[in-house]
Amino acid sequence: MRIDRIDLYHVAMPLKAPWRTAYGEDAAIEAVLCRLTSGSLAGWGEAAPFAAPCYSPEWAGGVFAVAREWLGPALLGADIASGAELQRRLAAFKGNPFAKAAFDTAWWSLEAQRTGKSLAELLGGTRRQVAVGADFGVMDSLEDLLAAIDGAVRDRFRRIKLKFRPGWDREMLSVVRRAFPHTTLHIDCNSGYTLRDLPLFQWVDQQHLAMIEQPLRHDDLSDHAVLQNVLATPICLDESITSVEAARTAIRWGSCRFVNIKPGRVGGLTVAREIHDVCRAAGIPCWVGGMLESATGAQHCLALATLENCTYPADLFPSERFYVEDLSDPPLVLSRDPEGCPAMDVLQRLAEPVPGRLERCTRQSVVLRR
Repeated sequence: MRIDRIDLYHVAMPLKAPWRTAYGEDAAIEAVLCRLTSGSLAGWGEAAPFAAPCYSPEWAGGVFAVAREWLGPALLGADIASGAELQRRLAAFKGNPFAKAAFDTAWWSLEAQRTGKSLAELLGGTRRQVAVGADFGVMDSLEDLLAAIDGAVRDRFRRIKLKFRPGWDREMLSVVRRAFPHTTLHIDCNSGYTLRDLPLFQWVDQQHLAMIEQPLRHDDLSDHAVLQNVLATPICLDESITSVEAARTAIRWGSCRFVNIKPGRVGGLTVAREIHDVCRAAGIPCWVGGMLESATGAQHCLALATLENCTYPADLFPSERFYVEDLSDPPLVLSRDPEGCPAMDVLQRLAEPVPGRLERCTRQSVVLRR
């Protein structure tokens, strides 16, 4: 497919309530949306690195600039036959996986339009419904957290994920575990700790968690291997897995026993599927996370979660969980699996931004064309 036109939008999508983690707080999700046009067809992609370079070195304003000045011009006018070819054309530009993901996911949406297939079918997904979990950030009080978890348990979510950061860690987890002794729990540390916190993680190791997600530095593999070697609880790497090469190294060093895959963090669906395949071959189970994207970006995460080695309930949420009104349509909604637990069905049509909503959220935009 020849790329005839590229539209880029830097957006800020207001949340219902601030999202608090170990790396900060966001009142709105800043993302870059990309529309690739080929003839009469168009496909949308999205990357949501947030407003500041706190989750990763990338940030939405920087992603927009890199996409506008370098990545977009490298693809404009090119005939792109596959996601792998798109990645090869962008390989000269080091790093910047979120920026690359905006184009890669847009290409997959364009290919879905061309072939008339769903994103899940194109990726080789083996299921049409995905199990999802419930996630809770840092709240105003432990009472608020316990009430929220109780609601999720009553709603039969298969697992609960808790944000874990200094000042919201040992006491929080102790209170939650006492209140919910048999619930499947895991914690997400968002790189908030170091090996100096080993005594804390030895205590966590006794709390019977499903996993400890990204406890150490965002780009670390070696210290995670040291920590995993002394813990029975599996470590899951998230921020540290930014490429296929990083996944292979983590597996070789024994840095983790789970891998979370976010299409935005790794450079798009093309790379995400390859990481999935590398982990499957090594016997490392995967699960899919998101970056609180609009439905445009979340649909790519949902399609990825249909792959066979994605076995842990995904971090995918109905649009109404975080947004008064999703930027895109159709929104993501919860369904129920055969056992009555929350799940999400694969979208039957591609989610795309609604023009008026896109205009209200846009901070800057550009059109690239020949």
